[in-house]
Amino acid sequence: MTQPAYQRIADDLRRQIIGGQLAAGDKVPSRARLREQYDVSDQVAIQAVRLLISEGFLEARSGSGTYVRRKPTLKRLARSWYGTSGRTNSPFRTEMARQGRAGTWRVSSQTAAASPSVAERLGIAAGDPVMESRYTFLADDEPVMLSTSWEPLEITQGTPVMFPEEGPHAGAGVVARMREIGRHIETAQEVVTARPVLAAEADQLGEALGSVVMVIARTYATADRRVETAEIVVPVDRYELAYVIPVE
Repeated sequence: MTQPAYQRIADDLRRQIIGGQLAAGDKVPSRARLREQYDVSDQVAIQAVRLLISEGFLEARSGSGTYVRRKPTLKRLARSWYGTSGRTNSPFRTEMARQGRAGTWRVSSQTAAASPSVAERLGIAAGDPVMESRYTFLADDEPVMLSTSWEPLEITQGTPVMFPEEGPHAGAGVVARMREIGRHIETAQEVVTARPVLAAEADQLGEALGSVVMVIARTYATADRRVETAEIVVPVDRYELAYVIPVE
């Protein structure tokens, strides 16, 4: 199948950006120049540039032209499966402090009915009640990642840890909170995938539509059942994940 002309132009420009021939801050060829260089119409040249803008490779500056987007410095998000930093404090806040940054978050929690996918991950029935919490994590007031977590109300209802961010154990982290009600977490499974950012996520994270995000599906479990599952969304152009996994 023949590749559309605008995609062929976008591929060529993308290769130049990735290869360094077009560096961050460089002005890309004008529409007229692209039209001549690739022997295409104005509309095709515009489509190619718009595609790269939507993917976050280029940015348009009013009255100036289109430039290669400057990418933020890549920062590391270290993730540990043993959870010792979360005994009395948030593991996220502890990690940010290790980097010399202030870790904070915004959150809203409400009861909900487990969707089929959430129910499967928690080992409960679809429609069972869960506590759903939506987080925006920030480092020095900059959005770092988004997370939505679900905990079975069968476990937490009526306990001091029913609301993750309220009560005497607010913000302590899942491992520490569950320990307070006699649930000792033994494993944390994480499955990492990637996909294009959703419009609502792009708005919250300050990302361009078309950008790619990592999605971490994490599930905590005790010896006999799963007690929390979450989906964590991380922009790939600003953060890398580093895992620390103990080996016996």
